[in-house]
Amino acid sequence: MTTDLGDRPWYGDWPQGVPKSIDYPKIGLGELLRETARANADKTAIIFALKPGVESVITYGQLDDYVDRMATGLHKLGLVKGDVLAIMLPNSHQFVITFFAAQRLGLVVTAINPTYKPMEIKHQLNDSGAKAFVVLDAVFEAAAKVLPETGVKHVIGTNLVDVGNFSPVKKFLGKLLGKIPSGKMPSTALAFNDLLKTEPNLPQVTVDPLNDLAVLQYTGGTTGTPKGAMLSAYNLVSNPLAGKAWIGETDKNLGFVGVLPLFHVFAMTCCMNIAIATGAFQLLFPKPPDDFNDWAALVEKWGKGNQLVMAGVAVLFNKINNTPGLEKYDLSPLTHCLSGAGPLPRDVQMTFEKKFGALVVEGYGLSESSPVVTANPFVLPEGKERVLGSIGLPFPDTDLKIMDLETGNTQLGYGPDQVGELCVKGPQVMMGYYNRPEESAAALRDGWLYTGDIAYMDERGWTFIMDRARDLVKVKGYSVFPKEVEDYMFSHPDIFEVAVVGLPHPKMGEFIKAYVVLNPESEGKVTGEEIIEWCRENMTHYKVPSEVEFRQELPKTMVGKVLRRVLKEEEMAKAR
Repeated sequence: MTTDLGDRPWYGDWPQGVPKSIDYPKIGLGELLRETARANADKTAIIFALKPGVESVITYGQLDDYVDRMATGLHKLGLVKGDVLAIMLPNSHQFVITFFAAQRLGLVVTAINPTYKPMEIKHQLNDSGAKAFVVLDAVFEAAAKVLPETGVKHVIGTNLVDVGNFSPVKKFLGKLLGKIPSGKMPSTALAFNDLLKTEPNLPQVTVDPLNDLAVLQYTGGTTGTPKGAMLSAYNLVSNPLAGKAWIGETDKNLGFVGVLPLFHVFAMTCCMNIAIATGAFQLLFPKPPDDFNDWAALVEKWGKGNQLVMAGVAVLFNKINNTPGLEKYDLSPLTHCLSGAGPLPRDVQMTFEKKFGALVVEGYGLSESSPVVTANPFVLPEGKERVLGSIGLPFPDTDLKIMDLETGNTQLGYGPDQVGELCVKGPQVMMGYYNRPEESAAALRDGWLYTGDIAYMDERGWTFIMDRARDLVKVKGYSVFPKEVEDYMFSHPDIFEVAVVGLPHPKMGEFIKAYVVLNPESEGKVTGEEIIEWCRENMTHYKVPSEVEFRQELPKTMVGKVLRRVLKEEEMAKAR
């Protein structure tokens, strides 16, 4: 399906060699892998690297076979088209296998952050209605506390080194010495490897890529706890194919460096799906390396003779910039980097490019748009210069407009005085929010996604974000919605009311401060540190408040809505 966008201001700066519109194949993600595997059976599909020297490689032929076996095993458990399969795994062979096995059966994937704590896991499992749960043994303990309160019928456990050609000796010693994390699974759990032994015998499943749900991507929101953005296979096929066109043709084998987590749609699209769509390989890290010398060694090793692309965030690029000793590695194969999930400071961008020679461009996206909406070009037309500080130009087949903030009904013009809400239309835009018709109607209007982000567009079609969604907090590149943190904190037995805001921090970008009103009987009996410790036990690390301030009351509107803006203004006034 192609889109006629007519004349748009950004076409004057349109990147060389990139089509304005693409005829995207109407196929499911399982079929996408099948086509790629048939054409590239002996090519490397995944390099899973625990550390230099501890790596496992599988080909497209092996991956396709694993996917068929896993899909058959899931089918024999009774899972049918439309059922939800939850995946709580780090980047690994198993994540990719499970994801595409689900797509072959027409199952819906919901990927859960492996660092989530019990309440967060419970919410996502219950809200999605997950019937099966594939989980890493090392993080199962948190899930075990809430699984009886969910509808999950099948638990499938795995260890990081269960799949692939890891050295048996290194696997044994790694687990023995605690260098390979592991945990105990219950006797009722199924073993991932046992399902991989299933003889392939897939049922006939017809997937409608335009209308069938493929992924429930959970995102925070102004209304509270995370909600599931409904992404179709068409959303998730079109976005990486547009990304492939944006990168351009290469005469070398292409590889995608997967440092960011695949459970987030940024890496899901810009590493895993784009690799599958292009027949490229993925160099997967289970988590960002503790020592980026390890990252550099692996980029050097697997980049030889290849061209590498990496999606990252500003914090990641900054850490690499500040790691001593990387000049001894040949990082020249890394040529293209896309930065997202928050603003890219110019000094971070320029330092990375100068040190390592890779071009770093800033992009913009949302979970609701699969995720990429815009990016700065890798190749500009002759005579055009880079526009630093902008989120770039729309992807192929993608349209943007800026609507007035008051009514949302009037489209604004161009220039920095025309600031309004950024709205998006394109093949990557979600189907809606799962089981949330009112929120879906508010976000999707006449095919346009109202992002909640404040921006303006200049006369040449370059877009500039003025403010992320009004209350969004960015902690070390992670998006934190205050209402989600508040909802979890409200369950603390001593808390009567709570409000959360993000405040500037020189290293983290922002930090979270919570303002707490205690129950009368709890006043003087609980400390801020005790509440923070409780948060650490129940929420993932980047959502935990750094500070707690006790108040007798919180500022509110006439109808009782807490005014976070007032709290933030008070803090900013103190800092002046």
